Amino acid sequence: MPHDHHDHLSPSGHPYRQDDDMPLSYWQSMEIAVRELLVKKNITTLEEISTQIDKMDARSPALGAAVVARAWVDPAFKSRLLEDGSAASGEMGFDVGPMHLIALENTADTHNIVVCTLCSCYPRNLLGLPPDWYKSRAYRSRTVKEPRKVLSEFGVNLPNDTQIRVHDSTADMRYVVIPARPSGSEDLSEEDLAKLVTRDSMIGTGLAMMPNA
Repeated sequence: MPHDHHDHLSPSGHPYRQDDDMPLSYWQSMEIAVRELLVKKNITTLEEISTQIDKMDARSPALGAAVVARAWVDPAFKSRLLEDGSAASGEMGFDVGPMHLIALENTADTHNIVVCTLCSCYPRNLLGLPPDWYKSRAYRSRTVKEPRKVLSEFGVNLPNDTQIRVHDSTADMRYVVIPARPSGSEDLSEEDLAKLVTRDSMIGTGLAMMPNA
């Protein structure tokens, strides 16, 4: 997974990506075959497929950041978000699809981190495409076995008495972390608060922080 091809995360958490000029995998070949069959039978068109891909690519962590910022300023909304993440996101116009979205709140004594141990299940409708390291075998295996060490390699160093909870996503159940609101942000608007929320903080591998903190 890592920069130097050892089984470790870099401090930034962004590993080198190996060249992918290799034969197609079984699933890549299957995707091409199914796509061509759907087009041939007039079930869909290449233009419709391209449009859907563009829509998915246009989704970004900014959607999730807006949800988090709303939860920070509106206690009633946060309660609804923790009770039913899908429904609360829908209140803001964000359709997360048929999956069950669970919101997890980081507190002074509990830190949540999300992983998908089997593949790369991820709330794409709310956070956009997952980062490469999230899909890597090293992250998927090490986060379960040594979450505190993995977090430290992302630059998140927690007190020893902080409880770390690892949550495993599935095909029909995804998670989003509500990071702790940074101190000193009390006077910021909801829009400005959303700018403090990063993709990694909503996975649990980062923290929401004030600029230059």
